[in-house]
Amino acid sequence: MATWSGQRTRLTMFLHIILFTSLSRAAKVMFTTGTDVDGVTRELAANRYPALYTGDYGDCMGGNSLFSISKFDAAYYADNMTIVLHMDGTSSLRNESLMMRIAVDAYGENRFDKIVNPCNLNIASLCPVLPDVPFRAWVEIRVGPQQIGGIPDIAYEIPDFEGTTRVQIFAGSGQQEAGCFQAAMQNGKSLSHAYVIAPFMGLFTMVAIIASFSTAAYGISVPHMRMHHAHSLSVFIVFETFQTIFFSGALSVKWPSILVAWWSNFAWSAGFIYAPPFVQSINSFAGVQGKLGHVDGSGPMIINRGEHLVDKIYGRSLMTRGSFNATDPWRYEWGGDPVAPGLPLPGTWSGFPATLAAIGIPAADAFVFGLLWFLIVVALVMFAVIGVKILFEGLAKARLVKEDRLAYFRSYWVGFLGHALLRTLVIGFFMLMTLAIFQFKIRGSVGAIAVAAVVFFVVLMGVTSLVAYGVWCRTRHGTFTITKDRAVFYRSTWRVSIILETRIKELNLEVKPILSIPVYRLRHNNHDDDYPTVHLDQLYVKRFAWLTARYRRTRWWFFAYYITYSFVRAAFIGGAGDVPLVQVYGVLALDIVNLAISVISKPFEGTRNTAMGVWILGLCKILTTGISIAFLPQLKVNRIITTALGVIIIVIQGFTTVALIILIILSALSSRFSLLRNQEEFTPRWLDKVRIRYFEKMQTKAQDRWKPPRGLVSKDDEIKGPTTLPSPHFSVTGVRRGSKIEDDFDGSTVHNSQQSVREKGSDQSLTEQPRGRHSQAGSARSRLSTGSLPRTGRASRMSWSSRECADPALLERPDSTLAKRLSGITFTVTPDDGSSMMTRDNARVSGESTTSHVRPQASYRSFRSQSTSRASSIHEKASTPTPTRETFGLPALTRPSTLPEAAEPDE
Repeated sequence: MATWSGQRTRLTMFLHIILFTSLSRAAKVMFTTGTDVDGVTRELAANRYPALYTGDYGDCMGGNSLFSISKFDAAYYADNMTIVLHMDGTSSLRNESLMMRIAVDAYGENRFDKIVNPCNLNIASLCPVLPDVPFRAWVEIRVGPQQIGGIPDIAYEIPDFEGTTRVQIFAGSGQQEAGCFQAAMQNGKSLSHAYVIAPFMGLFTMVAIIASFSTAAYGISVPHMRMHHAHSLSVFIVFETFQTIFFSGALSVKWPSILVAWWSNFAWSAGFIYAPPFVQSINSFAGVQGKLGHVDGSGPMIINRGEHLVDKIYGRSLMTRGSFNATDPWRYEWGGDPVAPGLPLPGTWSGFPATLAAIGIPAADAFVFGLLWFLIVVALVMFAVIGVKILFEGLAKARLVKEDRLAYFRSYWVGFLGHALLRTLVIGFFMLMTLAIFQFKIRGSVGAIAVAAVVFFVVLMGVTSLVAYGVWCRTRHGTFTITKDRAVFYRSTWRVSIILETRIKELNLEVKPILSIPVYRLRHNNHDDDYPTVHLDQLYVKRFAWLTARYRRTRWWFFAYYITYSFVRAAFIGGAGDVPLVQVYGVLALDIVNLAISVISKPFEGTRNTAMGVWILGLCKILTTGISIAFLPQLKVNRIITTALGVIIIVIQGFTTVALIILIILSALSSRFSLLRNQEEFTPRWLDKVRIRYFEKMQTKAQDRWKPPRGLVSKDDEIKGPTTLPSPHFSVTGVRRGSKIEDDFDGSTVHNSQQSVREKGSDQSLTEQPRGRHSQAGSARSRLSTGSLPRTGRASRMSWSSRECADPALLERPDSTLAKRLSGITFTVTPDDGSSMMTRDNARVSGESTTSHVRPQASYRSFRSQSTSRASSIHEKASTPTPTRETFGLPALTRPSTLPEAAEPDE
């Protein structure tokens, strides 16, 4: 009983405390001076979350208000249809009566408008207003369905509600406007999640960077390394995609609020990573002046342009948001803060300043802010390349990796560092040009304009000079000619295609033209017929691979066109903002022309780069800019419709981002194929066929030979009629040394291979010899036998060594395992029908080569069917069985799955 009595006493005391606290809070819910008219409603407002509420606020009189406001919050509670307003501050007015106009706009329409008298609401601190006397005002207004203007219920659920709350204060008998303050409305849901989405996108960007760098650094043959690097996804395309999405908001149109929030997730790609210390440091340099913590007559944004400025400060801040006591019912979680200096008025989503305001960066700081982050990225790239060099040197010294791992990169790391820095400059070219031109347009401080001018001149002249020098180095040994041709449009299977008239005449193709237009072609004729092609010219690749590596052999010049296109587009976006019609239509026309040129030229060697850089990104630019025409202020399209169009743009750009992520994953997988191209086994095994097809397609694309489109038939073929397929046969055109045959033998089983060479005239043949088990002595004699060699090579059989086979120009470490692995003979077998084949693992056979010519292309599909009979001869064809590994005395292995490192693309 005593226990229950004690518990009952404690429970009674607890209920009394709760009742007393509730009554005390209800008694305290009042104005600074005056009586509360509805304390219960205010208590509910303090404990509930409203359907709509305001965020940051600013002075809508451009800094000329006679009030200094430290608190401005408004909310709408949909359950009891109540609008509340909370405003704190001071004023410089002296004994003036006031009238307040409260207006709520949503999606471009006025939803609520009411004029109230503070005296009728018992707000004694504003009835009348006294100079430098703090006031606190809480206004509660019950509204009906007709008063609120019928805001649809879906508006409370869709992200980034578009609406504003504005309070205008009129003073004196003449009721002149003495103050105006505006805040943006929101419903707590947004597409702006930069702290989550930006790291996620950054992670995939790092995967693309690692995949691209690894394909460029791995290998010993420069043309071979370039070929593999060309098929990895370009980091330039990755950043261009993200920057294109973000700089869509640089057009001078009135954007839907949902788009501005969406673009904030991609601001990091353009160098806009919000950091308060950076912003505060740059503000003074860029000429942004103002005070944080309150909005008053000094204005939220003053740009110092060298003129005489007069500060109009009529009051001072009384309190900040954090000064409310925890027990005060006026304290609530929702609400905003004064807009930061340099940011536009909340609730205005027009042009590039609104896009920057979503991430808290003033428009005047944009160029300096982006430049600083670009310099930080350049420093990170430099340290990353040097760090990789030091890391692998340390691992090699500690013998944790093979001594020849990334041997070429470790030997020429300075060149790789230069390529990485120049490539970073190309990636940031569009961003720097756009921001520099934008800085010229908005003016700003003298210092900011001077820095923008210097960077603009240095970057533009530097990049264009390097581009021009790269073109000159390739074309200096020839002459340019302009030829007249015609572009013929014809109907193919499912689309209208284009072909040049010269192609039709060369191949005698049968085409049913729809129309044709005259075109002029600029062609370069090289005086030296033996001059290597652009991707086999090792000196040119070492100097300009950062520009040309990913383009086709016949489209190596495309980088010069694209740099020009990027600069013109940056000029439209950054400098034509004062004329929105010219800006929007100019960018749209430019993007359409660029897509047409890119589709016709097909510049990229890799399929993924073509899909992303030409088709997906090109269509995304055109669709985004085309839909943005509806946002032009001159058209005055309904804001609900513009919001729906904004959602369509988000869907388009979202699919573009998803496609980019998928291609990054595929690029990482193909880069793994390239890095393991010299390994026999590949896991998982079911990807082995995919790897073979990838290597074969890579070699075919490296040749860059024009093929007639599907559906076009040559008239010569129709005249000749169907031809019978030739009987299977092949001929040996060259041999190259591979590893020795004894590398494939174990201690118990020895396979003997003999090759008869008959030197009667010019006839030679390859015959299969029976295999059997031999003794160790016989095995030794077989390994030292010279019967399989030409007569001129028998004397040198015993003098071969792996050191002599290594090319010192390619390998810095001649004793490395990689150098020893390059010894032996490689047979390249080319059938007379034009195809070619190669034995697995370069068909290692002991012997000496008398022919230095090797055709690098090889078809691994030649060994898929070993039951097919083929005839072999060097000068005349004879019927013999298909050559297999048993033909040369080698043990049978699985189907080949590697691309030999030494095999370079044939152009």
